[in-house]
Amino acid sequence: MNSKILVVDDECRMRKIINDFLTKNGHTVIEAGNGEEALDKFYSDSDISLIILDIMMPKLDGWEVCKEIRKESKVPIIMLTARSDESDELLGFELGVDEYISKPFSPKILVARVEAVLRRTQGIGAQDIIESAGIVMNKLTHIVSVDGKEVEFSYKEFELLAYFLENEGIALPRTSILNNVWNYDYYGEDRTIDTHVKKIRAKLGDKGKFIKTIWGIGYKFETID
Repeated sequence: MNSKILVVDDECRMRKIINDFLTKNGHTVIEAGNGEEALDKFYSDSDISLIILDIMMPKLDGWEVCKEIRKESKVPIIMLTARSDESDELLGFELGVDEYISKPFSPKILVARVEAVLRRTQGIGAQDIIESAGIVMNKLTHIVSVDGKEVEFSYKEFELLAYFLENEGIALPRTSILNNVWNYDYYGEDRTIDTHVKKIRAKLGDKGKFIKTIWGIGYKFETID
């Protein structure tokens, strides 16, 4: 699997280590030393398949870079950080980060994570269009239309709505929603799901009623009253 990967880190030595290991595994690597350079290189190359993105950088940090990219693209992002703060990890998944790795790490483990993310994201293809009750979702372009009218959803709102439609008629426990949409085991309050559901319902208008609350369990997307 030969993919073009953008490695963003202000430490030259770190970029070289990652570059060497990825190149040995057949990937093409583009490097950027700060957030502004990362955005310039990403927007000038449509063939980038994955981004390895450090958080702490000059000019624009990793969070800002991630936010900007997620406005336009769902390219896989692996976030790197020197801190082991859980709040950082939760924010990363909220912004649509696919993997989160704390420094120091084994380059071999990083390469394994890269390969796993690429297999997962490039292997979709079977069903890129999801449709139900006049709601049409394109998983490649992240465009949603409701009765023919395009409606804008954030990255996580899109992922959550897609998960609901792909499991139409099935009661989905909160733990399953968090594990499948946020990609982590969650302990504590799960108010974040309720907040996203409320926003999605509002954007769907009359069709928001199809996202039903299953008390004591979670939610279910069902078009039958």
